[in-house]
Amino acid sequence: MNTNTINIAIDGPAGAGKSTIAKRLAKKLGYIYVDTGAMYRAMAYYFLQKGIESSDEAAIANACKDVDVTIAYEGNEQQVILNGENITGFIRTEQVGNMASATSVYPVVRTKLVELQRQLAKKENVIMDGRDIGTCVLPDANVKIYLTASSRTRALRRYEELKAKGEDCELDVIEKDIIDRDYRDMHRETSPLKQAEDAVLLDSSDLNIDEVVDAIMKIYEGKMEKE
Repeated sequence: MNTNTINIAIDGPAGAGKSTIAKRLAKKLGYIYVDTGAMYRAMAYYFLQKGIESSDEAAIANACKDVDVTIAYEGNEQQVILNGENITGFIRTEQVGNMASATSVYPVVRTKLVELQRQLAKKENVIMDGRDIGTCVLPDANVKIYLTASSRTRALRRYEELKAKGEDCELDVIEKDIIDRDYRDMHRETSPLKQAEDAVLLDSSDLNIDEVVDAIMKIYEGKMEKE
């Protein structure tokens, strides 16, 4: 157990609401929120900018040497910095998301980012969300949550999000992408998505954001009382 800082790990499939929940919790507790997905998206954005195919592992491994990804905060808002440039506004597209899912399977990509994530967790009280935080990145996290929801629920949330932005999209296509991404994440060779043995399973299909935050706060408070 990490005795110097408190670490909370939230894992789960794409679209389960991990980032939204983690941000709310971080604000409530005064912890640093580390969006690991944004870091993988930053790498993916770099590969796309360089015209590298997701299947070209050698080119990706070579490109990783030239990538520096950092997280900064301005006015309590997280900024993602790639090689000195703020790319926060460019990494939330479906294209970048799919590239991140496809390239995160490569050990060289994961090794580079995991090192940075662990350094942050040693220095600060953090809430980190991703696919393998409780199993691989922070195996000694004080609190571990596995947050999930049905594929239809997750697709509906994404559909409404995209429609609100004025983007044209189809619910069935979004759900198929989510199911495909789940399969890739759960069957990848390196650090597959799975629930850590000591993680608490939380299904958010029938819960709103506030209800999920309250549920995790109760789990957190219970764990802290025992320590």
